[in-house]
Amino acid sequence: MSTVQEPKVETLPPLVAGQQLDQLTFHERYEAMPPNTWAELIGGVVYMPSPLRGDHGDIDDTVAYWIGHYKRFTKGLASGKNVTTILGESGEVQPDGHLRIPEAAGGQTRLVDGYVTGAPELVVEVARSSRRYDLGAKKANYERAGVREYLVVEVDPNRIHWFVCRGDHFEDLSPGADGIYRSGVFPGLWLDPVALYDGDLDRLAEVVERGVTIPEHAEFIARLVRAR
Repeated sequence: MSTVQEPKVETLPPLVAGQQLDQLTFHERYEAMPPNTWAELIGGVVYMPSPLRGDHGDIDDTVAYWIGHYKRFTKGLASGKNVTTILGESGEVQPDGHLRIPEAAGGQTRLVDGYVTGAPELVVEVARSSRRYDLGAKKANYERAGVREYLVVEVDPNRIHWFVCRGDHFEDLSPGADGIYRSGVFPGLWLDPVALYDGDLDRLAEVVERGVTIPEHAEFIARLVRAR
């Protein structure tokens, strides 16, 4: 009498912070991890962030509101929070926020199996416990991947770092004399850092609404419309 043997189920090794992996191996192991696992591959190294405090969540939501308000006046853009983003062979991250131009309009990203693949034009990270690698290894990975603008919102102490890609490297983007930061990639995307940290949504919206009145924003809208 023959017996039927159950097929062996291959168990993938778990992710461990500090491991060096390629993106495909990382992605496969990440999908096999228990629910609510949070991990990123930055420069070929696995990072597993610490738990997040309430002030991180508050700022995160305020940043999302700011991006969303700009999108209200700039139809056709794509954005997201904590979306898996495959940067290349050594990078798979989940940035706190991003804003991207559609591929049809000359954007740098595309969706592959539902995942954002490529370098979003703008990436935002809210940094407290993660500030060391947000401003170190992760910044370098975004720079190599070709992210065009990288905004780091530091919490406690409150500091804004906005980097813009010049050639193949990041340079600091300084605010204007009025304290307002102005994106070069997304015309009219203006940020008042005081309003951001105060959670003053009315002021954030007011500054964006002033920004989208510039002629460059109208030209940008026309380009997006032609692409559609």
